Amino acid sequence: MLLGTWNLENLYRPGSPFGPKDQTAYETKLAALAAVITELDPTLLGVQEVGDPDALADLAGMLDGSWHLALSAHPDERGIRVGFLSRLLPRVLADTNAFPGKLRPVQGDDAGDPVSQAGRGFLAVEIATPALTLKVAVCHLKSKLLSYPGGRFQPRDEGERARYGAYALYRRAAEAATLRALADELLAGEGRTRDVAVLGDLNDEVQAATTQILLGPPGSEIGTPGYEQPDRGDATRLWDVAPLIPADRRYSRINSGRHELIDHILVSHRLVHRIGEAGTGLPAGGDAFRLPSIGADPGERRGAPGSDHAPVWVRVEA
Repeated sequence: MLLGTWNLENLYRPGSPFGPKDQTAYETKLAALAAVITELDPTLLGVQEVGDPDALADLAGMLDGSWHLALSAHPDERGIRVGFLSRLLPRVLADTNAFPGKLRPVQGDDAGDPVSQAGRGFLAVEIATPALTLKVAVCHLKSKLLSYPGGRFQPRDEGERARYGAYALYRRAAEAATLRALADELLAGEGRTRDVAVLGDLNDEVQAATTQILLGPPGSEIGTPGYEQPDRGDATRLWDVAPLIPADRRYSRINSGRHELIDHILVSHRLVHRIGEAGTGLPAGGDAFRLPSIGADPGERRGAPGSDHAPVWVRVEA
């Protein structure tokens, strides 16, 4: 089976201030997304930036076969949320955006109003095949692309840039800790015997502190001498599959010409040893997958076809 994650980039029906301006642009975007999903042929695909639930239903209607949809009930202020497209009927395990009990609110802007929940909800589902029962959580953490009061994407001065960079980091770190708490519930200390995955748009790279929060106990990373050596941390640890992706394809977005891997799949001890292949874009042998280079203003791509992210995926062996 193929398990994947993909940021669909502003998936709205026409008429939204963030989506395509007309039906033609909307249909072009859907066709581009559908072509990629059809070639990937995932069993379960975590998705981000679903701004209109009906738009995801429109997309599913363009795909072959039957698909089940699951969406978080916790969108952000633009209405975007996470969800799943699934070949198998998913059972919802959790849908939350609340920080865990001991995590205090963080500062979100210059006004100092406290932020006590994630900007977008975390959705966890379970699917089952004769070979495995898979528990998966999908996320979309706070972006590194900064916005400022009044809808600006440029700061008034470097002090404002620094402060809002810090606010975004506070929020992304708190959201990572919240997601890790959900991962702990899914693992339940049984990572050696449970197939669990956490995936989505983490909005930061492999070695970023916020990404590292999700891993749990240190050690045994893929490619290190400890990887094949069992230890007590295996029961609660998550492994980022990034090292399994071919080096020349180890990116999911191009930011001002820089290749970044900000979309991730992290898996439990049992599941990491069942991965046969990992990649971004389309599987080997597929058509070339070309990403645009984005800038600081996400509005510049309003209505653009496809997505500014590449899907990230793993092939799981039964």
